[in-house]
Amino acid sequence: MAMDEGRFGLKTWFRRRWCPLGERPPWIVEDRYEWLWLYAAIEPASGKSIFLLLPQVDGNCLKLFLDEMRKQVSGTIALVLDGSGSHRSASVQWPVGIEPILLPAYSPELDPVEQVFRQVRAKLSNRIFESLQELETAIIEVLREFWQQPQLIIRLTAYPWWIEGVQQIASLAS
Repeated sequence: MAMDEGRFGLKTWFRRRWCPLGERPPWIVEDRYEWLWLYAAIEPASGKSIFLLLPQVDGNCLKLFLDEMRKQVSGTIALVLDGSGSHRSASVQWPVGIEPILLPAYSPELDPVEQVFRQVRAKLSNRIFESLQELETAIIEVLREFWQQPQLIIRLTAYPWWIEGVQQIASLAS
């Protein structure tokens, strides 16, 4: 599985907008800075996904996420993740059967979860949310599509090198 965290806030991303020639596109502006973090783990070969919204990125929240993952996925899990400080924190006690595999530094393009975050951000762009609860509801609505159609995760994230690596590990294990 691959895992990462993404920050989502009341102030979203601006994307291109169409407007009449010579006019500036109207933008809604929000000065408040509030956000929450979407913890996500996906399995590109099967489309299985686990998402959890938490208030921050730290060892305690990572531990909550890992415990939830352990409840939902049985067996040994090789968890590919970046070298974020929370991932290397001494306060994180990795559950039995979850083995972290760190990606090289400065290589977010190797993490399949980034593609899911890109899709979520695109669907939330050019919007302002009045509260974190409203943002949470919007994120859940976007994620519902991935839960109901796991093939979307496969299409977005099943890089050939990832699938080949999983198959090699499976053949070594058997």
